[in-house]
Amino acid sequence: MQVSAKLKNLRVSQRKTRLVADLVRGKNIDVARVQLQFSTKKTSENILCLLNSAVANAKNNFNLDENNLYIQSIIVEEGPTLKRFMPRAMGRASAIRKRTCSVIIILDETKNRPEKPAKASRKAKKSEKIAEVKDVAKVDPVVVEKAEAVEAKAK
Repeated sequence: MQVSAKLKNLRVSQRKTRLVADLVRGKNIDVARVQLQFSTKKTSENILCLLNSAVANAKNNFNLDENNLYIQSIIVEEGPTLKRFMPRAMGRASAIRKRTCSVIIILDETKNRPEKPAKASRKAKKSEKIAEVKDVAKVDPVVVEKAEAVEAKAK
């Protein structure tokens, strides 16, 4: 079951907010909270508050256990830009854009979490490729000799 919470019109640019969002994306709730509490970025407090709100939504509205939740996705979008002007020399004015953003966080249960495939080592990958070459090249004895030489070198 997916649970979401939104934070709109946050007075920080989306570029700066994405730095903090990338820290906690895909992590367990407890790990994400610790990461956000000790982050020095201005946005980390706001995202921590949003995370706590999403967890409260999960507990109260859907009766989900807090320990089984993880951050499935966190989306940072551009919000409305406040346009201000700074006086400059010779009667001119230059524009200042005060950017805002909105953050959407989606939580999900760990039992629905897709498992990451285990990474194969380089030697395992190389031996698989050698086996494939041997299977394909059984007809040509020169290719088989070269594959055996590469295999001997790998060991």
